[in-house]
Amino acid sequence: MRTKTTGIIALIAGLAMGAPVAQAFCGFYVAGADEELVNDATMVVMMREGSRTVLSMQNHYEGPPENFAMVIPVPVVLEEEHVKVLKPEVFERIDHLAAPRLVEYWEVDPCYVEPPMEEPEMALPSAPMPRTAAREEAADLGVTIEAEFAVGEYEIVILGAEDSSGLDTWLRRNGYSIPAGAEPVLRPYVEQGMKFFVAKVDVTKVRFNEGRAELSPLRFHYDSDQFALPVRLGLLNAEGQQDLVVHVLAPGQRYELANYENVTIPTNVDVANEVRERFAEFYAALFDETLAQNRRAVVTEYAWQATGCDPCPGPVLDQNDLMTFGADVLPSMAGLAQPNTPDFYRAQSTLMNFVLTRLHTRYDQETLTEDLVFRAAPPIVGGREFNQAGGELEHGSRPAGQNNFQARYAIRHQWEGPIECADPVRGRWGGPPAGRGEAGPRPATDLAFAPRGELALPEAVRSPIPELGIDAATPPAQEAATSSGGPAPTATTTETSGCGSCRVAGDGAPVLGLLGLLLFALRRRH
Repeated sequence: MRTKTTGIIALIAGLAMGAPVAQAFCGFYVAGADEELVNDATMVVMMREGSRTVLSMQNHYEGPPENFAMVIPVPVVLEEEHVKVLKPEVFERIDHLAAPRLVEYWEVDPCYVEPPMEEPEMALPSAPMPRTAAREEAADLGVTIEAEFAVGEYEIVILGAEDSSGLDTWLRRNGYSIPAGAEPVLRPYVEQGMKFFVAKVDVTKVRFNEGRAELSPLRFHYDSDQFALPVRLGLLNAEGQQDLVVHVLAPGQRYELANYENVTIPTNVDVANEVRERFAEFYAALFDETLAQNRRAVVTEYAWQATGCDPCPGPVLDQNDLMTFGADVLPSMAGLAQPNTPDFYRAQSTLMNFVLTRLHTRYDQETLTEDLVFRAAPPIVGGREFNQAGGELEHGSRPAGQNNFQARYAIRHQWEGPIECADPVRGRWGGPPAGRGEAGPRPATDLAFAPRGELALPEAVRSPIPELGIDAATPPAQEAATSSGGPAPTATTTETSGCGSCRVAGDGAPVLGLLGLLLFALRRRH
């Protein structure tokens, strides 16, 4: 049976060694037999500090109980201490934390008089968290087995290759069905002297749940001068459009693309009440329109301190999560082994200062034509319940001293009770009245699978989207809901700040991730 692949089989995250042509590592999945193999979700997270990159990947696949492997070009020979397996729960937390979120506000009684504000107490800092024949055959093909070791359910082999044809032959002779056309794409990496990380899965050590293999997430780290994500192998099996979501964690720093256009997603958009049950569909429409007007762009959806958020659709990342994603192997973390020293406290400060960046694009073979190269970017803010100088709610993104940008959308319920004071104040928003609004902020997940083409943005929004040239018509029902005492409030008259009391209804969809995380995460409808 011919191997069947779904979505981007190539999982690619990369780096360069300073050569004129960017050296990168990329990878693809290969079946252990000519049977159907479906890769339906991959999530990747990259952590970056200096020249050190830590790559964590969570993979889901459906297929027969046959061994398969993941092949990833790397710049150096990885040793056993560079590779480890993780628990999957932390990937769900990072996906929820950075996802677009829907909040819900109720207008405060226009006659309510707020009591005097008390001086808040200073928060205390959080406590620190503490085979001979095989080698001969490989040599005949110009392939060198540099290292072999086992980690969890993975049998790791590090290969060197003198030419891409020999590598192609070695993989095929060892039972792996390589995607058609892989050899020419592998060739530049072989010519650049890259090694090849082959993580073979022993299915006898894997637990299956309803036919789906539950593989342990895999993490490894390396050093390189350039921070990049090669995608060329991934395009070999691309059919139609693919989603690519990149999550990057770095101390005090957000990232963007150096070789593609960068745009931020329109944010602080009020939406119709009906969007509550169609939030992923709404966001997919907004995202698709943003890319339609910026065809080769990568969209920034989130840039915020990883240990905080406002509003939070899920738990923030704690110090243990950051160590899981790779902070334990960053150069600045060496001081953690020396308690009560200046280096120890500097390392603790670094842990509290990680920035999480979420980058997202939806691409095909025409729009994503070269490897992604990342660069450090200045801080931005946007998507908060804050007013600008003229009293209008902020829209879009703008430069700032720290990263506080998120994709945030709001359903607003106007005050429906009597207004019996001389000077009512409209447009103050807070939490729900008693008995209304049970759930917290809702994240938009599984966006690659969201319905598309059935929701019209101008009909779904209740405030304009100037970046896209979209005006929102006020529905007749809004006028009927307005009580006496002045005009109906809009988001531009908001006076409150923050989102500590905002709510949304509805349950979030389960998270499988996108590459998916890669830095990202990748998902594709099949």
